[in-house]
Amino acid sequence: MADNQAGAEPVASFEAGLDELEKVVQELEAGDLSLERSLALFERGMSLSDTCRKQLEEAETRVEMLIRKEGKIAAEPFRPEKSEKA
Repeated sequence: MADNQAGAEPVASFEAGLDELEKVVQELEAGDLSLERSLALFERGMSLSDTCRKQLEEAETRVEMLIRKEGKIAAEPFRPEKSEKA
């Protein structure tokens, strides 16, 4: 059971991190874990969540830098459609 322990090496991509985070959540939701395993998974999940959040922030910054307005590069926040709240 050492494959998803906290402190494992960093993920290579956002998609890999998100995939691993989903597996961590599924294992935690199953509920048949020792306290120590639950804590290790929770710690790994928090680390993955932080890494994914940072990767998204970096991508948002890159998008903002690439948006051009009137021939100039102008920061403009990316606002995804809010279709889930409709």
